[in-house]
Amino acid sequence: MLETVANKLRAGERLSHEDGLVLFSHPDVVEVGKLANLVRERLHGDRTYFNRNMRLEVTNVCVASCLFCSFAKLEEGSPGARTMTLEEAWRELQVRMDDPPAEIHIVNGLHPGLPFSYYEELLAGFKRIKPDIHMKCFTAVEIHFFARHYGMTYVEVLERLRRAGLDSLPGGGAEIFHPEVRTRISHDKATAEEYLEVHRVAHRLGIRTNATMLYGHIETFEHRVDHLLRLRALQDETKGLQAFIPLAFHPDGNGMKNLPAPTAIDALRTVAVSRLLLDNVPHIKAYWVSMTPEVAQIALRFGADDIDGTIVHETIYRAAGSRSPDGLTVERLVRLIQEAARVPVERDTFYNVVREHPRAAVPESALKVRDRNARKHLEVLS
Repeated sequence: MLETVANKLRAGERLSHEDGLVLFSHPDVVEVGKLANLVRERLHGDRTYFNRNMRLEVTNVCVASCLFCSFAKLEEGSPGARTMTLEEAWRELQVRMDDPPAEIHIVNGLHPGLPFSYYEELLAGFKRIKPDIHMKCFTAVEIHFFARHYGMTYVEVLERLRRAGLDSLPGGGAEIFHPEVRTRISHDKATAEEYLEVHRVAHRLGIRTNATMLYGHIETFEHRVDHLLRLRALQDETKGLQAFIPLAFHPDGNGMKNLPAPTAIDALRTVAVSRLLLDNVPHIKAYWVSMTPEVAQIALRFGADDIDGTIVHETIYRAAGSRSPDGLTVERLVRLIQEAARVPVERDTFYNVVREHPRAAVPESALKVRDRNARKHLEVLS
């Protein structure tokens, strides 16, 4: 069965729903990864992208009650509820201006008590501090909430935010599109159709977006393939998606805490199948926050061509028990990519090259650490 899929790929044929199930179900994930790597290298060669970005969640107050979420609090004043003042949010950039990020990535809870002007002023304030900062802000779920809560259309919301400083949309909030899953894990926020329509409208306005999929909870392979093919159909129509990011479910502190987290093998398989099915989406990210930097490094041989960025300030996955660090330095990202025998390329949000780093074998520093650890291990054994 896998050979049939491989033959279709060699012939340049588009993979079907059934092909996606074959890829997810095949027992040898390495063979699936090899196919994805061929496609990845045909598109990008050895280049692997990253950027200098900063994550910010200005409020975790949220009217939605998603089972998988460990971040949101239902109302202001609840234990752990937090909403930044504008000055507090702006300060997060001000204190980093000695080595500023190129992009700020903002996602939030769906706060019912803030005026829409709060979000407009938030964007405008960051642009005053650093006029060339790229503002990748507010998921499609947030845009839908804004439209419904403030009595506007998607176009009106997006145009007002763009005037204030919005440059692109992140991909969060997609979760799993199929209603068999979505109505169980996130019944009280934007539907799959509404999520896709926000992206469709954004693309018509010339606003580029990313897309995600939350995997490894109650969904089946059927649901994953359905999700990916819906995104592929959207991209056929609009050409506005620039990257897809598989997001691993983390169980700590949420309504699905009794479920096991997805394994590294599942993470690698999902990256690989995503690269093979999403033949019209340019980039697949190995989001190191959700899969750990070490697994993300391996994913660069399983179809991923982007390892995201420095992040700096991530709280959503931390709340769900992620073992990944709060941020990574540019030097660490470059080393991770070089050790995977790839070429590190610093990019802007639209994948324009900022700097291409040299190809390298295993860095000398890594060899020294390995040798030192080996010597310690030998001393213990002796």
